[in-house]
Amino acid sequence: MKENSSIKEKVLHPEQARGAQARKQTATTPAADECAEQLDARICTALRAASDKKALDIVVLDLREVASFTDYFVITTGMNQRQVQAIADDVVEQLKKEGTRAARVEGYKTAEWVLVDYGDFVVHVFEEKARRFYDLERLWRDSVRVPLPEDFANESESSLRRRQS
Repeated sequence: MKENSSIKEKVLHPEQARGAQARKQTATTPAADECAEQLDARICTALRAASDKKALDIVVLDLREVASFTDYFVITTGMNQRQVQAIADDVVEQLKKEGTRAARVEGYKTAEWVLVDYGDFVVHVFEEKARRFYDLERLWRDSVRVPLPEDFANESESSLRRRQS
């Protein structure tokens, strides 16, 4: 029965079927495996969603030793308000598909700094100027910066070099 429904989806909605197939392939890439070894699968989903929307300077901070209100911060940057909202939307949507709903979302309208709270991790999506101003990495410098798989780290390093030049 399941085979028939997947065939039907491919015939009726080829765009959606291709998207689902691409998501399945993404989940089995070496970067996804490496991410899953280091972090909770939900954080990996958030990282992939942000990366898919071309988020810049993706950072994960492990706060377990220095904070009691959450375990991890995922920090990313969008180049403008629309991109900030798109990143936040995709993170919320992808995690919702996997059965995880955000406890709250703050700052969405102004989109300078969108905070998506999942309890044990918080996703921060900044507009570039706001990220420099609030500088969470400096504020939480006692936390441990989690090394990210190359797929995410390369994007972050190259975008950082572009901004500095």
